[in-house]
Amino acid sequence: MKQIVTSETGLSHIRLAIGPVSSEVTDMTEKQFNDLSSLASYLPSRRSGRPRDMIAPGPSEAQIEEIVTIALRTPDHGKLAPWRVIAVGDDQRSLLANGIHNAYLKERPEAGRMELESLESMACLAPTLLVVMYSPVTSTKIPLWEQELSCGAFVMNILHATHAMGFVGGWITGWPAFNEDVRDLFGSDPERIAGFLYLGTSNAELAERPRPELKDIFSYWNPATAGEADT
Repeated sequence: MKQIVTSETGLSHIRLAIGPVSSEVTDMTEKQFNDLSSLASYLPSRRSGRPRDMIAPGPSEAQIEEIVTIALRTPDHGKLAPWRVIAVGDDQRSLLANGIHNAYLKERPEAGRMELESLESMACLAPTLLVVMYSPVTSTKIPLWEQELSCGAFVMNILHATHAMGFVGGWITGWPAFNEDVRDLFGSDPERIAGFLYLGTSNAELAERPRPELKDIFSYWNPATAGEADT
């Protein structure tokens, strides 16, 4: 029997039916992506959208805050919350594009017009743009590696919450995510840009991408062969 999960915190947009996971493996070319009929249907059908294919509507300001609130339910050793989210407004896109432009020219003065336009376009895609900052807490015994893992899980939860509301999301990095001048538009050292998140409605059919074979990434522990790796 399926059970509809309702929130006790007023998060009214999320309604997933919880049911058993089917034992049948469904070909994703014949199945709806981001199937919200149940949680068990959504997880194996989850698919990001391409930012360049996203059009309005995107989530409202209230929905964006709700999405981030949901994402807070992330594994976080030490309760450090080593992440921040910054929403870039529509009227700020050109400012961000200019910042990326200047940072790239500073690093590569010989850059051509097509290179620059490609990077600048990252500031202009999709109805909603969120920048997630990895904000490590250095005054703790919790290893930075664990904090990075938590930040990645937080970003994934943002995508889950976005899809659960009926939108699509995409997580992009690229050159701007690793440039300190671009980072300084949003924060300061030791923070880093974990990614640019694009949210909206897909204007194109989602297509499956290659996934690893289970046999290549999953095994049962065998102490006799531990440490050996296929070459």
